[in-house]
Amino acid sequence: MSTETTEPRPDTPATEPLLACRDLVSGYIPEVNILNGCTVEVGPGELVGIIGPNGAGKSTLIKTLFGLVPVRSGEVSLRGEDITAAKAHRLVAVGVGYVPQNNNVFPSLTIEENLEMGMFVRPKEFAQRFGKVRELFPLLGDRRRQKAGSLSGGERQVVAMGRALMTDPQVLFLDEPSAGLSPLMQDSVFEAVTTINESGVSILMVEQNARQCLDISDRAYVLDQGKDAYTGTGEQLAHDPKVIELYLGTLAHIED
Repeated sequence: MSTETTEPRPDTPATEPLLACRDLVSGYIPEVNILNGCTVEVGPGELVGIIGPNGAGKSTLIKTLFGLVPVRSGEVSLRGEDITAAKAHRLVAVGVGYVPQNNNVFPSLTIEENLEMGMFVRPKEFAQRFGKVRELFPLLGDRRRQKAGSLSGGERQVVAMGRALMTDPQVLFLDEPSAGLSPLMQDSVFEAVTTINESGVSILMVEQNARQCLDISDRAYVLDQGKDAYTGTGEQLAHDPKVIELYLGTLAHIED
């Protein structure tokens, strides 16, 4: 598929992007690329969604940006600084948070202990950061002694996001936060994502629920075959005939 856009490239943030990747190529196996020249930007305070068909490279993009998959070509920058080859621990130190799709809590630990794991390199700051995070999600304070393994899927996602927020990130990567959840739990997770964004944290979210992702995103990208095939505001993409036909399907027509 050719790389078309619903809006010209200047539709990207008017201000200098907080995070940017340009012409990114990466993959897990030598000589097999999953990303094939992907370009994505996240502006200060933005919530940017990534949607697309299975196998398009959505989760690979997040993992590459977080230093878990090697970059073969292209560049990644944070606040104008080159972080292309940075490892995950360095990215956390400079203001990047990450919530993986699977196994993102320690089920045998309490909520509080899970959050402590997010501050293991700065334990003296735990009380201050815990106070901030529980302001966003009172559940984490009210049930701090409860084992994470006894929580619902949606509640576990809130714990995982809360742990990522303990390091006070400027940008947070979310890898399919609604995966495997019931519709009701999905709604609660998207509300949590919006709450985090409204607190001032920029978010780059890969999501399988394309409709709800576009509903809450300031801007979004459609990935296809490892490239950014379409980009625009969430509303533009949700109503773009090509995007509806190719990626949102009949559900979009019914909801509209």
